[in-house]
Parts: sequence; C-alpha cells; structure tokens
Amino acid sequence: MSDVNGVALTVLILLFALVTVMGFLAARWRRPPSMESLDEWGLGGRGFGTWVTWFLLGGDLYTAYTFVAVPAAMFATGAVAGFFAVPYTIVLYPIIFVFMARLWSVSHRHGYVTPADFVRGRYSSRGLTLAVAITGFLATMPYIALQLVGIQAVLEVAGLGGGSNWIAKDAPLFIAFALLAAYTYSSGLRAPAVIAFVKDTLIYLVIIVAIVYLPSKVGGWDAVFGAAEKKMSTPNPATGAPTGSFIPTGLDNHWAYATLALGSALALFMYPHSITATLSSQSRQTIRRNASILPAYSFILGLLALLGWVAIAAGTKPVGLDGEPNAQLVIPQLFEDMFPSWFAGVAWAAIAIGALVPAAIMSIAAANTFTRNVYKEYLKPDATPQQEAKVSKLSSLVVKVFALVFVLTLDKQNAINFQLLGGIWILQTLPAIVFSLYTRWFHRWGLLAGWAVGMVYGTVSAYNVVNPVTGAHFGGSLDPIPVIGHLGYIGLTAFAINLVVAALVTLALRAGKVSNGTDETIAGDYFADEGDPRVMKTLPGLDEPAGGLSETR
Repeated sequence: MSDVNGVALTVLILLFALVTVMGFLAARWRRPPSMESLDEWGLGGRGFGTWVTWFLLGGDLYTAYTFVAVPAAMFATGAVAGFFAVPYTIVLYPIIFVFMARLWSVSHRHGYVTPADFVRGRYSSRGLTLAVAITGFLATMPYIALQLVGIQAVLEVAGLGGGSNWIAKDAPLFIAFALLAAYTYSSGLRAPAVIAFVKDTLIYLVIIVAIVYLPSKVGGWDAVFGAAEKKMSTPNPATGAPTGSFIPTGLDNHWAYATLALGSALALFMYPHSITATLSSQSRQTIRRNASILPAYSFILGLLALLGWVAIAAGTKPVGLDGEPNAQLVIPQLFEDMFPSWFAGVAWAAIAIGALVPAAIMSIAAANTFTRNVYKEYLKPDATPQQEAKVSKLSSLVVKVFALVFVLTLDKQNAINFQLLGGIWILQTLPAIVFSLYTRWFHRWGLLAGWAVGMVYGTVSAYNVVNPVTGAHFGGSLDPIPVIGHLGYIGLTAFAINLVVAALVTLALRAGKVSNGTDETIAGDYFADEGDPRVMKTLPGLDEPAGGLSETR
C-alpha cells in the first residue's frame, strides 16, 4: 500500500476538483440580492424543496466516517456493532416526523436560526439558551474532526500521508480543507446543498455496483457469510472472547443494544447541523416527505455494512502506512484490490466528497450557533444581519481550523471518543427543545438543573469507562444502569436522570410560584406553513421557478 495508485488518484483529484468548482458556483445558484444574512448564508434562503432537502439531509447525516466506520465494524467485530446504525436510523425518522415540523414553523415565524434561538424565545432565559448553544457547539466539533478521519483513510490507501515531513504527510488534507473553507465562506449552505447531489449519486452508484459485483468474485453470499462466521467465532487474542457475533446475546447485550439505538435516535436531530439542514426547507410538508423517504439511505447503509463481510471473504488486509492493521481502511482497500483503478478512484472520491458535505453543514451550524447565541446575545446585541453573517463566516473558518488541528495533533481514537461523548451531551438538550415545542410545564430553571445534572453524570460515567485493551478512559458509551443493573447507554441514563431532576425542580418552583419567563410564541406559531400570512416573504426557494416572491418564512 506504499505505492501510489496513479489512475485512481487522478480520478479522485478530478472529481474533487469538480465539486470544488461547484462549491464556488453555488453562490450564484438562485442568488438573492444579498447573501449578507444568516437566513441566506446560513440557511440557504430557507427555500430548499423536497429533493434538495433530501440530498442535503442525506449528505449531512450519512457522513464519510459513517461509510468508513460501519463496514469497518462489520469487518472487525460483526453484525452487532456493524448493523447497529441501520435500526437506529429507522427508529429516527418517525420521531422527526412528529416534532420537526413544529420546530420549522415556529422558527420560520420568528426568524430563529438555531435551536437555542427557539429556547430563548420560549423562556427568555439566557442561562438555558447558553447551555443549549454551548452543548451543541461542543458536540459538533469532534463530529467535524471525524470527517477528516474519513478523508485520511482514503489518502492512506491511495499511498499519500506517509513520509517524515508534513508536506508529504499532511499537505493533501490541508489543501482539501482549505478549499472547503473557501467555498463554504463564499457560498454558505448552498455549497453543500449542490455538492450533496454529486456525493449521494456517487455513493449510490458505488455501493450498488459493489454489492452486485463483488460477491460473485469471492464465491457468492454463502462464502461471504461463511468467512464472516469463521472470523467472528475466532477468539480475540486481547480478550479471549470471540471476535464478534451475528446477533446480541445475553440480557446485558439486549439492554445495551436497545438503549443505545433509542438514545442515538433521539440524539441525532438535536445536533445543530441536523436542525440547520431541516430549517433550510421551504415548508412543513417538505420535512414530512423527507422523514418518509430518508429510510432509503438506511437501506443503502445496510448494503454498505455487508461490504465489511465481503472484505473478509476477499481476504482484504487493511494495513496503514505505519504498517499497523487499521480496520477503518477496509472499504478503500477493498475497492483498490477488487476493482479497476478508475472505479477505485470513483469509490475513493465518493468517500472523500462524502466528508465535505457534512463538514460544511456542521461548520456552518456551529458558526451560526456562536454568532446568534454568544456573539449577539452577549457581545453585540445590536448586531446587524450583515455583521451576523460576517461573524458567522469567520467563525466557520475557525471551526474548521480547530477540527484540522484536533485530528493532526491527537490520536484518531480521541476524535471517536469525543464524538461518542458529544452524543451523550447533545441528548441532554432534548427536554429544552422538543418538550418545549408542546408545553411550558417544565420550568426554565428545572430544565437548566436537569441539563446540568445530566451533563455531569454523563461525562463522569463516560470517563470511568476504560478500554479493556488500551486502558484509556472514555473507552465506550455503555455502563450499568442504576437500579436495573444491566449495561445500558450512558446518554439515555443521563437523559432519564435529567428528566427526573427537571420535573422535581419544576414542581418545587411551580409550588413557589416562581416566574417561568416570558414566552414570545403563541399556539398558532407551531402550525405556520408556507403561504401563511404571518410568515415573512422571501425570495423564491431553490426548487421553485424564479419570478415573484414566495411565502417561505
């Protein structure tokens, strides 16, 4: 793997160059009179239709790291870990069908850009707003870093990233993220919206071709499952236990699997980038349609996961440039081993471009959060829309630089551990966001107290999980559930404690008749839709013909 595959690398570079040009040209795509506002730069004019939103959300949620890590988990430990992402994403979509349309309506009615904006309007609580904003910001940072890990996997298999100096080792990653930073700065959310079309088309093409072609090259599906079963039943030298399994076995594993799936499903759309992509939609119906058709990505994800077992049958050896085995290289390596070089380059490009879309959306969402809920709230309350846009653009650059430094200076496992911790953290914002879409029964100080207790419990519990192989802290997301005793997802346990504390504090404060702040929303705000006279006029959405104004917010 030390030799550079010239043909594959050339294809990768050409496709990367194509999406870079598209990223810059996206600023001209249905360009409004001015991009100098968060509505336009950070939310794409709040006018994306069904298909643009579908590609954008798919590109946002199914990241480059997803397409590297899921088959890697299948390859290394079996179906329990590898197929986990499939059921939890299926559970996810009915959940967002229920509540996300309400968040869209109230956000468009009042011009909210971030979930913390909504909390501010609902409770007029600066403390709770800051808690939601900071949690979202911190949880997003390692997620961006993981996209770099996906690109690094491709570059390693391509033969880049080695050498003793930074030019040979890190320059390709610097160039990729410099280009990403440049066109995100100029085009805002329109850039990942355009690039998502290319990314998802490549992903669908590559996976369908692979799932049809590869099994026949390794002896058929019977050989694939047989090879996987043999490997999974082989004892792991480090633990003495079987390497993996096909299904969860034992009551502890059942609890762990169920709580992790439910907790992950509840957490995913609490991330600022998920909400940013949703708020860019042009109507409530757009969101509901997407909740109905996004499971198509789960189907593709299931097929992708199976490629991890195909790699076992093919005898793929994912070894890094340092000579050490690295399961995260298995998919790029499988394509280099089994396909012509030109198609391997297409597959590599699908993964690399798959990092650009979520990284762009995540950096925009994090920047919007900082601008609206820190800069404007505490530093410059009278900031104009133009000043907000400028600060958000600069913040998005800082966020990307931080992610790049994080990956280049720390071990990759740190990015994974902090992303797992971010999932625990972001789940603690659900009561303040989702419950508040339906009721103000919870007191704002109760929600803040519950958030604080959940954050502390989740962080401490995650720290105390030690990796049995390396001995490092933050070694996983599972810990015994208090009272029940079985292994469960720390984030969901923290969430349950969060709710109990919030409810108890609320009861005490309501009994003491302590003010719950001012609510600037009314019941009708949660049902406002495209064409509603209370929703401000804006330019045509990106899926609509130009000419005239349309009611989109």
